[in-house]
Parts: sequence; C-alpha cells; structure tokens
Amino acid sequence: MIKLALVDDHNLFRQGIKLLLEDIGSVELIIEGSNGQELLDAMEDQVPDIVLLDLEMPVLNGIETSKIIKDKYEDVGIIILTMYDDEQMIAHLMEIGANGYLLKDTTQEELQKAIQSVYENQFYFNDFVSKALLSGVRAKRKPEPKIGNNIEVTRRESEVLQLICEELTTQEMADKLFLSPRTVEGHRQNLIEKFGVKNTAGLIIRAIKLGFITV
Repeated sequence: MIKLALVDDHNLFRQGIKLLLEDIGSVELIIEGSNGQELLDAMEDQVPDIVLLDLEMPVLNGIETSKIIKDKYEDVGIIILTMYDDEQMIAHLMEIGANGYLLKDTTQEELQKAIQSVYENQFYFNDFVSKALLSGVRAKRKPEPKIGNNIEVTRRESEVLQLICEELTTQEMADKLFLSPRTVEGHRQNLIEKFGVKNTAGLIIRAIKLGFITV
C-alpha cells in the first residue's frame, strides 16, 4: 500500500479527492490537513510515501512546506495539486524538490497514474507539465559549453540520464544496460549529487537547462 497525505485548505476539494482515492486500491490515506504546518506536525508521528499538496494555504503554504519536507524527509514524494498553471511556478517547484504537478481538474485515472509513477520512478510529468517545463527551460537556458558547467558525467551516467528522461523504471534501465538495479540506482544518485538537485525531477530539469539532454 502506498501511504498518502492530503493537504488542502478547501474541505470540499479534500472530500472530492478522498472519494477518488477510495477507488484506488493500492493507496491508503494516513494524513489529512488544511495547511502545511498541520502536515508537518502529523509527520512527526507517521511519514507518508507521497504528499498531495496544495499551494495556496494559510499558516504554511505549499512552497514553504515543500522545502521543509525535502530538507527533513527527502525520500517523501510531493505531488502538487493546484489551479496555478504558470510555467515559472511549475519549473520552480520541480527544482526545489516537487516530484509531480497536477491541476485540480485532473481525472481519477491521471491521479492514480501520477501517484504510481512518483512511487516507482520518483517523478511524473504529464503532457501539460512537460510542455510548460520545456518552454520555461528553453527560455532561460544559455548555450554554454558543458565544460563551463563544472559538471562531468561518465558515458554510463549519460546513458542512465537519457533513460531517466525517457521515463524508464530502474528495472527497465537495468535490463537495457545489462546492469543490476542497484548499480543503476547508484548512477542515479551520483547524477543527483553532481547536478546539485533534490530528486529525479530536478535532475531532468537541470540537465536540460545545462544542455546535457536535448529535447
């Protein structure tokens, strides 16, 4: 069972999401809150696998909450659930550690897909978010030679990076590269450290910005 937390200051919206979650057999809602502080207080006792998090909330908003979660519980996945469709906001949240981004008019099918993807692959980009991210990244990116980025990747790390961007699971990458899953995860962690990011989603964005990946 994938353990979830749901945080949103609108009670009716929370109730609606809870109804959707009830029909997804592989998840369990263990924390429910109306702001980030309530979530963090509850996480002192039990830590979810994934947090479904609103942005605009009283006391502690989604951006502040995301930063704190990633500092204290870096393995917890964060899926932003919001009405904000701003490209800059999406890119910023992914860079500070969010693993997925959904608009509040999402379907049950997409919500389930996002939860499963973040749980298994550490990130979820739907078509809307992918286009928004790439648009924002391309607008900001400067065509600098890789040597100026002070980041060097091995041939194998480059292969793993490309496959991560293609959304392959760890097992699929291991099979394709004739490596063990543990070795693949080692390369992934090395890449995350080299690029100075919080997670796989941030890795993809930073790699595109710096020209390591062409989209």
